[in-house]
Amino acid sequence: MRMLIVTAFTSLDGVVEGPGGEPGYRNSGWTFRDVAFDPAAYEIKGREQEETTALLLGRTSYEAFAPVWPTMDDFAGYNAMPRYVVSTTLAAQDDRWPATILRSLDEVAALKETDGGPIAVHGSATLARSLADAGLVDRYHLLVFPLLLGAGKRLWSETDKDTQKLSVRESQTYANGIVKLVYDVVH
Repeated sequence: MRMLIVTAFTSLDGVVEGPGGEPGYRNSGWTFRDVAFDPAAYEIKGREQEETTALLLGRTSYEAFAPVWPTMDDFAGYNAMPRYVVSTTLAAQDDRWPATILRSLDEVAALKETDGGPIAVHGSATLARSLADAGLVDRYHLLVFPLLLGAGKRLWSETDKDTQKLSVRESQTYANGIVKLVYDVVH
């Protein structure tokens, strides 16, 4: 079974919206605007490209990334791996950044049963919440920023569900206050 890893930049209060400057969110750009850059804190991002073998995205993130990521040298690893988009509304893939369209979480569960290495979920807050609620997430890679953003899309839903236990796999605090937390989901 393939491991499904949700990787996210999050504020201490769980907000994941607009970390890179996406329009429409009042705190957009909070990862670079409000916290000093420390390259050591982002080591895990390079490691993710080396260790994961596929990307899984929601429609909104896919449509935002497709025009940009293929031209970015920093994402060469991601650009070379297979991509999957979970969407009931996406009519066709973007030819600039081809992807296989999955129409349901059942199709994601079937993908996890295939041969291959870990699958990373980037951005895609709505998808990440749905995957967590369905019990499909195996690991979290979180960079927690020392900020309280208040309103905004959160990484986890407010669904009333049983306790989900996590096991700390890795943690580190950086000089700029970012905390790296890697958790395995206890199934």
